[in-house]
Amino acid sequence: MALFKTVLLIGAGGNLGVPVLEAFLASPYKVSVLTRKESTSTFPEGVPVFKADYTDVSSIKLAMEGQDMVISMVGGIAAGDQQVFIDAALAAGVKRFLPSEFGPYSRNPEFAALNPVVLPAKAGTVDYLRSKQPLISWSSLVTGAFFDWAMKVGFFGFDLASKTVTLIDGGTSVFTTTTLSTIGKALVAILEHRGETKNQYIFVSSFNVSQKDILDVVEKVDGQKWTVKHVTSEEVINNGKRRLAAGDFAGIIDLTRGGAFGKQALGDESSHGFWNDKLGLPKEDIEQTIRDLL
Repeated sequence: MALFKTVLLIGAGGNLGVPVLEAFLASPYKVSVLTRKESTSTFPEGVPVFKADYTDVSSIKLAMEGQDMVISMVGGIAAGDQQVFIDAALAAGVKRFLPSEFGPYSRNPEFAALNPVVLPAKAGTVDYLRSKQPLISWSSLVTGAFFDWAMKVGFFGFDLASKTVTLIDGGTSVFTTTTLSTIGKALVAILEHRGETKNQYIFVSSFNVSQKDILDVVEKVDGQKWTVKHVTSEEVINNGKRRLAAGDFAGIIDLTRGGAFGKQALGDESSHGFWNDKLGLPKEDIEQTIRDLL
């Protein structure tokens, strides 16, 4: 198995990028960053930063020269535009490409039907990588929702400021969620287990829980009852469809929330089997994680 020493991160200025960069800076791998030409993101001193036009294969290829592995963390709608990165990686002789998967499993047909903008595009990216084997290998990391981010921004329905939670269909559907720091550790571990993880979907999870499970822990840690509101998944999903139809791409958030946390329970990835133990990821305590968040 060829040695991997160098890693290039694309989209390292976002919510996920910062903890992933931290994980690689604490690893033995040499890490670099690729950003858009117009990006104003700043990175720690000593991290090589390449700027490129994301539509120009030749300028991206320059950043990829000498890189063993490329990790794409481009978000949302850009997840469908990763072919240019793959073409540049092929031209530069990159050994392994990790597309921007993260989130829910993009090959779940029910979820893809509900979220037709992002999920089929992510699945299509892996199909393109498969068509380029054995010139390049790939690994695609499925994490469910980003736990700490989702708690802070209200994605799970919790408003930390007003101590209010909005439960979807009663909040009893179990879903997969992973902390940002564990996602960073998982990406480093994929390199360390590059034989087992070659050309595979890798499923990881910090917690498999429901909204009500989280609420129980939140109330225990906070020492008081929170205000509970209720909404149906139909309402959440219809609102997402309305927003998308009006050109508001953020409608995808409602479609994802309705599908994952509502009665369809499309966010539970446990049937695929989690790689946490195989990758040597640390066990996490949801109570401690919520205590740190609150």
